[in-house]
Amino acid sequence: MGSLELSPAHFRRLADRVSTLAEEWLEGLDSRPIAPSINGAASEAMFSEGLPEQGLGDAALDALRPFMEGSRAGNARFLAYVFGSGEPVGVLGDYVASVVNQNVTAWRSAPTVVSLERSVIRSLASAVGCEGFTGSFAGGGSSANLMALAMARESLAPANEDGAPSGVVYASAEVHMSIPKAVALLGLGRKNLRLIPTDAQWRMRPDALARAIAEDKAAGLRPLAVVATAGTVNTGAVDPLTAVAALAREHGLWMHVDGAYGALAAMAFPERFEGLGLADSLSMDAHKWLYQPADCGALLFRDAKAARRAFSFTGDYARALNADPVEGFAFFDESMELSRRARALKVWLSVRFHGLAAFREAIRRDVRNAERLEALVRDTAGLELRSPATLSAVCFRYTGGLPDAGLDDFNTRLLARINRRGRVYLSNATLEGRFFLRACFVNHRTTPEDVATVVHEVLAAAEELRAS
Repeated sequence: MGSLELSPAHFRRLADRVSTLAEEWLEGLDSRPIAPSINGAASEAMFSEGLPEQGLGDAALDALRPFMEGSRAGNARFLAYVFGSGEPVGVLGDYVASVVNQNVTAWRSAPTVVSLERSVIRSLASAVGCEGFTGSFAGGGSSANLMALAMARESLAPANEDGAPSGVVYASAEVHMSIPKAVALLGLGRKNLRLIPTDAQWRMRPDALARAIAEDKAAGLRPLAVVATAGTVNTGAVDPLTAVAALAREHGLWMHVDGAYGALAAMAFPERFEGLGLADSLSMDAHKWLYQPADCGALLFRDAKAARRAFSFTGDYARALNADPVEGFAFFDESMELSRRARALKVWLSVRFHGLAAFREAIRRDVRNAERLEALVRDTAGLELRSPATLSAVCFRYTGGLPDAGLDDFNTRLLARINRRGRVYLSNATLEGRFFLRACFVNHRTTPEDVATVVHEVLAAAEELRAS
C-alpha cells in the first residue's frame, strides 16, 4: 500500500475509537460544563508543536480526547448564538459524505449527490412556502447573502464585464452584519446601504423604506435591492414581508430575505412568515433551526437564470459537454463555489430518519421554551423584559433595584459571570443603546426545566456579583 493508505480493517479500528469518543461526548453532554476549563494560553500550548514530520500512527488519535474536553459543550442550556445543536443522525450523514468524498460541483463529478441536493433544496423550499424555488447549499447565511446581492446587482445593474456605477441597498437597522460585509465585497460601498428604522417590535417600517427609496431616486441614485429579515439576530423580529415585497415590485427592486435564523420556522408557523414566497431570493441555515452540524447554509431563488447571469463563467476544462438538463447540470453555474462538499447528505439522512413533522414539533418546542422564559422574566422580581419571544429569542436584564446609570455595566459583568459558572450560556444584545442579556432557543435538547435554570443562574450570578 502507498504511504497514505489504510487497510479497511485498520480504518475500522480507528473509526471505532472515534465512535467511542463520540458516544461518550453525547452521553455526558447534558452534565458537561458549557464553558470548558481552559484559557487561551493553554489552548495554544496544546498545538504549539505544530505538525510532525513523521507520523504518529494510531497514537495520533490520543489527542482527540483533550481536544474535545477543551471544546464548548452545546448542551440543552447553550442558548447564546443562533447555532444548531448538532442532531446526531446528521452527524452520521457528514461521516458518509467524507467517506465518499464527492466534489458536488456538477452532476458528472457527483451524480447521486447533485440529484440529492437539488431534491432537498426543492423540498425545503416547498416546506417554507417557496414552492418552485431552486438553489443550493452554501457555507452559511453570510455567503448566501453575498450571492443573493450579487444576483440582484447583475440583474439590475450588470457589472461582471465592465463594472458599473454603484447602487443602493435597503435593510432594517437590525440587519445582520453579513449584509454590510456583502455590499462592501461587491463594491457597492457601505455608504450605499440604507438602514431603515424599525417599529416597536424591531421590524422594518415600510413607510420609512418608501421614503428612503423616493429620496434616493430624487437624488439620481440607483436603488437595487431591499433586504428583509425573517428573524433578526437580536430579537427574532420578522419584517413585514408582504408590504416590503409590494414596495420592491413597485420600484423594480430585487427583494432578498435574510432568513438565516428564522425562515425554517415557517415550517411550523407559516402565518408568521406571510409573504416569504414573494421574495426573489432567500437565505436560510439548516445548521441553525434544522439542528444540523455546521456548515449547512442555503440560498434559494425564484429564477435560476438570474443565478447564471451572476455566476456562470466556465473555463474550457470544466465546460459541460452534455446538453441533458440533469447530466449537464453544474452548481458552479449558479453559485460562487466550485469545489463543494456534500452538505445536503446530512439534511437528507436526518429528515429521512425523523421526518419533517418531528422537526416542525422541535421548532414549536423551542418557541414554547422562549415563551416560558418570557413569562418567568415577567414574573421574577429584579428582572426586566426588553424583547418578548417574537420567535425564539428573549432579551432581558437584571435590575434588582440598581440605579439605571449602572445597569449596562452590571449586566455586562453579570453575563461574564453567568457563562463562567458553566451551567447556562447566554449572549448579549444592544437595543436602543442599552445592554441586555439574550437567550436564543434553537436547540432540540432544551426542556422546560432548562428554561427555569436560566432564571436561577441569572439570579445566583447576580447575587454573587453584588456580594463581591
